[in-house]
Amino acid sequence: MARKRRAWLLGLAACGLALLLGGNTPRLGAGPIITGTPPLTNTPTLSPTPTRTPIPTNTPTFTATFTPTDTPTATDTFTPSATFTPSDTPTATFTPSDTPTATATFTPSDTPTATSTPSPTPIGPISYPEGVSPLTGLPYPNAEAMGRRPIIVKISNWPPVVRPQSGLSFADIVFEYEAEGGVTRFAAIFRNQSVDHVGSVRSGRLIDLELVTMFEALLAYSGSSDPIRQMILDAPWRWRAFSPHLGDNCPPFCRFEREGLAFEHTLFVDLDGVWALADQRGVNTGMLVRGLAFSEVVPDGGRPASQVYIDWWGETDATWQYNAADGLYYRWNSGVPHLDALTGEQLRANNVVVLAAPHVERPDLFEPESSSASLEIQLWGTGYAYVLRDGQIYQGYWQRPDREQGGLQLTWGNNVPIPLHPGTTWFEVVREGFPGVFVSEQRGDMEATGTVAAPRLWTATPTP
Repeated sequence: MARKRRAWLLGLAACGLALLLGGNTPRLGAGPIITGTPPLTNTPTLSPTPTRTPIPTNTPTFTATFTPTDTPTATDTFTPSATFTPSDTPTATFTPSDTPTATATFTPSDTPTATSTPSPTPIGPISYPEGVSPLTGLPYPNAEAMGRRPIIVKISNWPPVVRPQSGLSFADIVFEYEAEGGVTRFAAIFRNQSVDHVGSVRSGRLIDLELVTMFEALLAYSGSSDPIRQMILDAPWRWRAFSPHLGDNCPPFCRFEREGLAFEHTLFVDLDGVWALADQRGVNTGMLVRGLAFSEVVPDGGRPASQVYIDWWGETDATWQYNAADGLYYRWNSGVPHLDALTGEQLRANNVVVLAAPHVERPDLFEPESSSASLEIQLWGTGYAYVLRDGQIYQGYWQRPDREQGGLQLTWGNNVPIPLHPGTTWFEVVREGFPGVFVSEQRGDMEATGTVAAPRLWTATPTP
């Protein structure tokens, strides 16, 4: 079965519409079309969920007392084991054996020809209509959502037994990034909706120090290496970090054990519990996060693109396919529909954004006995980006000129914002040069990969 799936993936790489370079202007190259229309609603339902009875985390508390000297004020300021260790300068190609190579090449000109059509009611990137979320471009569902900070929750995506995860479909924004050795992890950002069972929750990484500042957010994670823990404690937002590693135990961080699941994958978090702790510390203030722009109007200058496939060094891959019937992108992980354990439905988004950023190994931030070096994903300055919305792909830039404050911006070369479709957005963070990224005008036949054993849906059960 693995051979059958590999053959399909290689066919996609060879026959899909690769991103080609022509002159000084980036464009999507023409090529053979991949036929086949997979079912996009492959979403089995869950059996009734029993009452969850968590077991205590039994994690020693951190000796530091969380008593901020000053009450923060709201301001309008803006991961299987790692068996593959890429070099610092990976080759920006994906090369299947005995198969022509399709390479994602991206070199925008200084002034791309794409121009945007402004929305009748501008939404972002600096100002937002009253009551509209800067994370989604949609109205807040209630006053509670408007009055609280976003929460970033670190969620595992490896090994496959952790799938399907709980709560990803309720996030406003999700970042997927390389944790180490081609294994990815999620940083899910919640504000509009609250969920009482999100996870499994995993450790903090260097990229979180950037995301917390970028989204003026709280951070919920399981723990970290000692150097990163100290960096969090030294950060000006240290009171917004919540973890059993810092003495925050059950609730809101509770363990739900089940047979076959390693202990490190049994931690889940109740978002309302984290917001309650933030209230106690005086840091749960609704913040105006600036940076992203939104518009219902489809911008000019795009090219048709119904699928994007991303491979992280052969360890993890993701496929997003556009469904014109509802205007959403549906996600597959390692060839099978990626579901949410809380809903039994396939993960989907209004926008998919691929960011290319420097990845620098930091062996100094892991314990000496560790086999992996911490990756510093440098989401500051500027870099190239693909924006997929409404079945179109746009090529431009991401910008974050101020690392200390201010959000992430998506622009064309003339600094005109690239607007997202109002709704949820997934950011896929890859290395510079977009290695392993392939975009196709038409969807591949994902049903051909469905023979791979799909992860078993599960619900939390009481631990004897």
